[in-house]
Amino acid sequence: MRQIGDPLADAVVENLFSSSSIDSVNGLLRNLVLNEFPEPASLPPIVADYLKQLDQLPEWADSARIAAGQQIFFKYGPRLILILYCYALPFCYVGRNGVQVLALTGRLGSNSTRRIVETAQLLVDVMSQDGLTGPAGRGRRTIQKVRLMHAAVRHLINRYPGWKAEFGLPVNQEDLAGTLMAFSWISLDGLRRVGVELTEDEWGAYLHCWQVVGHQLGLRDDMIPADNVSGAALCAAIERRQFGACPEGKQMTKALIESMQYQLPGNLFDDAPALLIRYFLGDDHAAMIGVEKAPLEQSGLRSVLALPLQASGEVLSDLIHNSPAIAALADDVGKVLINSIVLVERGGNRPTFTIPDELRQQWGVNWTS
Repeated sequence: MRQIGDPLADAVVENLFSSSSIDSVNGLLRNLVLNEFPEPASLPPIVADYLKQLDQLPEWADSARIAAGQQIFFKYGPRLILILYCYALPFCYVGRNGVQVLALTGRLGSNSTRRIVETAQLLVDVMSQDGLTGPAGRGRRTIQKVRLMHAAVRHLINRYPGWKAEFGLPVNQEDLAGTLMAFSWISLDGLRRVGVELTEDEWGAYLHCWQVVGHQLGLRDDMIPADNVSGAALCAAIERRQFGACPEGKQMTKALIESMQYQLPGNLFDDAPALLIRYFLGDDHAAMIGVEKAPLEQSGLRSVLALPLQASGEVLSDLIHNSPAIAALADDVGKVLINSIVLVERGGNRPTFTIPDELRQQWGVNWTS
């Protein structure tokens, strides 16, 4: 699977590069990004056909289960976006081979904060009501463009002189599966760790949303876990095969933490990202990406955590093992983070972070954009 990409999208990109210059293809892709929705009218026929082909969900997609899964996001969106930052993305960064392509695209000029915000935007687009199933579902459109971007990355980086064969094909099937698990099974595990108890049906509905997303992103159906048990097994297999320390994983994690610190107001929450990453990943895996224990007794988190810790009878040094206190912290930081992301500029002419009105109202998000 590390040598297999996405034949459909790869064929589109190969055609574009064979008939146009790199600058022309880059311009087309930038046009798709800048005109996020709807897609530009003047597209090459092969790209228009690609978008049309992916506008239909697979036959096995269940709209009722998708809607039920999106209700989980409606209820717990701020926590899920916090989990994206502090669990799902770090889970990807511990994969020492898969993280190479992320680090390389970063070195080639991508803004880390913008990329992280765009990842959060994908989550919102996919999991908002009608994002996958509506006649003009924003989630479907976003997936189509991300899939094409993945193919462009494969085309360009696989030809980059510094790319090593041991890393596998850029954005290969195993790495796509790991990313899918980060957004689905890992994120659900994160909810459990911050005190959200979902029923088996709710778990299944949320996973089903991401089964559909995985299919639309070009992941082979035989690489998409059928249920919670097989999802856990796939996460364990990827961990066993891929987890390890490397400079690139530490680099990406450092950029992630700095991005969170920039987005969160003041310096009160500066230690929260590292604390939460260690809580979710565990000390051993967190250390692989450079997140070591911090002297929390001197942290600005003392005042934030004082009330839940006093109520539970715990001391600050025991916080990392205290699920109720972490749950209280996650809820507070998640809400602050959502408000902050709305105000973060993505650079260039890209639209700012977009949240549907019903989610803004549910989450109490700042209405200023």
